[in-house]
Amino acid sequence: MSAICRSIHGAPRARLSLPMLHAELAARASASAGDLQNTAVVTKSLLVLGGARSGKSRFAQAFAEKSGRQPVLIATAEALDSEMTDRIARHAAARDARWALVEEPVALVEALQREARPDRIIVVDCVTLWLSKLLLQNADVAAAAHGLAQSVAGLAGPVVFVSNEVGSGLVPENALARLFRDAQGLLNQTLAETCEAVVLVIAGVPLCLKTAQGPRFSL
Repeated sequence: MSAICRSIHGAPRARLSLPMLHAELAARASASAGDLQNTAVVTKSLLVLGGARSGKSRFAQAFAEKSGRQPVLIATAEALDSEMTDRIARHAAARDARWALVEEPVALVEALQREARPDRIIVVDCVTLWLSKLLLQNADVAAAAHGLAQSVAGLAGPVVFVSNEVGSGLVPENALARLFRDAQGLLNQTLAETCEAVVLVIAGVPLCLKTAQGPRFSL
């Protein structure tokens, strides 16, 4: 477990190509996910945070694949334009035949309750898109976040939530963007309090913020 809570530094390399770098980061995510999974206490709920292109989805995928359970992806994205279609296709190409796919952009709690089983591990990728959809529907996002967090304890199997960390940038000029930023931050706090473990992924390096085995680390 401790390996996931510190940076991994390797020897300098010359002319490291992009494919080589991608393979190395994937290996790091896989190894770190295995380190977290191989704990005396099985992690029933994990929140994986990170910014855009941080490696958070790759880490969550590796964690699920190393769990010994059948991985199930609950995808909240919808292919509403060509950019999102391409993004969905890239994510799909990274998953092998072990994965089952459930597409659910809004009714996330119901999907979790329906799909969770002891022999499965569910990855929700991601709660940010789910939250965005609720905001655009003028839903009560605070109540929805509370309902999602409350559902975790009653699930029949483990779950991994992937979520964006959006609070480190400039204050948005747009009122809707500020509303989203605040709602996302509160949702992350709610899930972090509920989940047994929390990992922050920065530049492909996972940092452990909270573990299922004890108090939070001081980083």
